[in-house]
Amino acid sequence: MTAAVEADRSGFEGRAVFETALGWCGLAWGERGIVAVQLPEGDRSRTAWRLRRRRPDACDADPPAAVAAARDAIVALLAGERVDLVDVVVDLGEVSPFDADVYAVARTIPPGSTLTYGEVAARVGSADLARAVGGAMGRNPCPIIVPCHRVLAARGALGGFSAPGGAATKRRLLTIEGALPPAPLTLFDA
Repeated sequence: MTAAVEADRSGFEGRAVFETALGWCGLAWGERGIVAVQLPEGDRSRTAWRLRRRRPDACDADPPAAVAAARDAIVALLAGERVDLVDVVVDLGEVSPFDADVYAVARTIPPGSTLTYGEVAARVGSADLARAVGGAMGRNPCPIIVPCHRVLAARGALGGFSAPGGAATKRRLLTIEGALPPAPLTLFDA
């Protein structure tokens, strides 16, 4: 690739929406990695709208090989396969240093395991920062890849989850990964 062509692509961001077992997800990426993940929703156009709103300068595009591999791994994970996304490259250049530290700790939590907000806070400097860790998780631009769903409230309570479906989506992700048993069926599930 010539220098002129490279210069033209600097700052390029792409985005794509794809179907998973839990609904439609989206990814946005730039030169240094994935910059945004849109968690599953039942409606493709709603997912695309949310992703466009989050990354308005990104262009709809076919993902490069590394992003396509990340997409395929997310599809496999949401279909119930044991997949670890730790090697997916993310670009967290737009987040604060504290948030980046929190996300680095979250990325060390393997599938099927969890930490509490307080445990993550202790690993980034002080257990007194548990609320700040919760705030960082709520701002996570790359959920699933930065597995904020693996961070729980005290005593194993689910805590919040800002994705579509809220705590039910968090529970479902943790169940897929084997960190939680399936929720008991109710009268309405029969």
